[in-house]
Amino acid sequence: MTIGGPRVARGGGPVHRFYSVAVFVVLASLDNVAIGLVPPLYDSIAPALNVGRGAIGAVTATSFLISAVAAVGWAYFGDRTNRKPLLMIGTLLWAAGTAGSAFASTYLAFFGAQLLAAIGLGAVGSVGFSVVTDLVTPRRRGVVLSFWGLSQGIGTLAGTLVGGVLGADDWRRPFLLLSVVGLVATLAYLLTYDIRRGQSEPELKGAIAAGGDYDYRISRDDLPAILRRRTNRWLVLQGLTAQVAFGSLVWLPALFRERAEAQGYSSATATVVGSIFAVLFQLGGVLSIVGGLVGDAAQRRTPRGRALVAAIGILAAVPFYAVLFFVPIRIDVPDGAGAGAVATAVLGSVFSEPTVGLSLLTALLALGLTSANSPNWFALIADVNPPEHRGTVYSLGNLVNGVGRATGNGLIGVAAQALRSAFPPPLNFAVGLAAFQLFFIPTGIMYWLASRTAPRDIREVHELLTERAEEVVEEVVEEVVEEVAAPDRPTTP
Repeated sequence: MTIGGPRVARGGGPVHRFYSVAVFVVLASLDNVAIGLVPPLYDSIAPALNVGRGAIGAVTATSFLISAVAAVGWAYFGDRTNRKPLLMIGTLLWAAGTAGSAFASTYLAFFGAQLLAAIGLGAVGSVGFSVVTDLVTPRRRGVVLSFWGLSQGIGTLAGTLVGGVLGADDWRRPFLLLSVVGLVATLAYLLTYDIRRGQSEPELKGAIAAGGDYDYRISRDDLPAILRRRTNRWLVLQGLTAQVAFGSLVWLPALFRERAEAQGYSSATATVVGSIFAVLFQLGGVLSIVGGLVGDAAQRRTPRGRALVAAIGILAAVPFYAVLFFVPIRIDVPDGAGAGAVATAVLGSVFSEPTVGLSLLTALLALGLTSANSPNWFALIADVNPPEHRGTVYSLGNLVNGVGRATGNGLIGVAAQALRSAFPPPLNFAVGLAAFQLFFIPTGIMYWLASRTAPRDIREVHELLTERAEEVVEEVVEEVVEEVAAPDRPTTP
């Protein structure tokens, strides 16, 4: 593989670059809207397709797995070829699968359409990550990638909201709307800046400005080297234990629902209370932007910076989670009232009930500290890998994350049921959730180990890119000399 010769510049002014970053961040959110669309519609889709609710749940679980596996393949080809067409194809696939889901009249047709959408979704996250890292300089990677990660969480919540609201009367409507948005997204890709691989790297800046191009691409021979890079191993493995803990938090609504029922509220009111409290308590994820800023600042001081920020954040959050699950909450809402009245009462209790306010503050601190994980994980993958490896490493980490999250989702319910004999509800949920947060401890340790290996891996990437930049400058100079020395071509009479 070589670094190519002179190349014509293609746009890339500040406004165009900002637009391109915004498009990728928004589309990362839209893809997660598609992921979160189905679960709130289980009870509507199942009878329409003459199957049980569990059968639709199996579609979602299978889609998550297919998307994670497909992302590895998409990322590998994205690291080898032009990424823009792959992103457009992936977007069109998930849009087509979403539209097919709306028109499906049988379970098998719905299953097939969802799997098609899952294959397309696998492209956008993995290939899109590689593109975004080439748009952002290392000094600002943490904060920009915090928006990237935050947009995905917002997208999942938006998918739940869109599915529940627009699909209340007709479950097919939100699928049709999202498929149209997917087509618009494909057009948005056409107008993005034609991002050159490696263009944000300081080592390559001069070479690219001289008219050269970075033409290195991943190959199968590179895979052992990727796995031998020690920081990569820690970054991938930490996702297994981290996502077991994060995956358990899906049971937060159940904990607060049980607390409401224990205070005498009806099941319907308790369900609304649990959902509202769970959403409120997860607002701390917005603080991932702070985690990205702190990681950027720390990395400028020491090459261990990002990994240390993530390690400290993860480990410091564990005690706050323990407090969150065991602080008694006095809930004062009108039983049997509508969702709006219950939501207003819950929000008011944040200020009128000290225990509720303390719980919310504890949750914000816990989730704010753990949210330092996401942006610094993204940025570290970019820091310790050359441009042609980043999408593949990200997809491998995302695959392991999916396994961990599925494990956490599945085991917390089993653990809560097993603890029921020793701890009455809702204490059994509190004990189970607190125990699962202990998985953050090995996560923090792995980030600390990554902080020890990252400086060497970052230095090796710097040396590699510097060497390649020198090669491209030499090639450009040789081509210019050859053009100057070549005799004038005879003109045709």
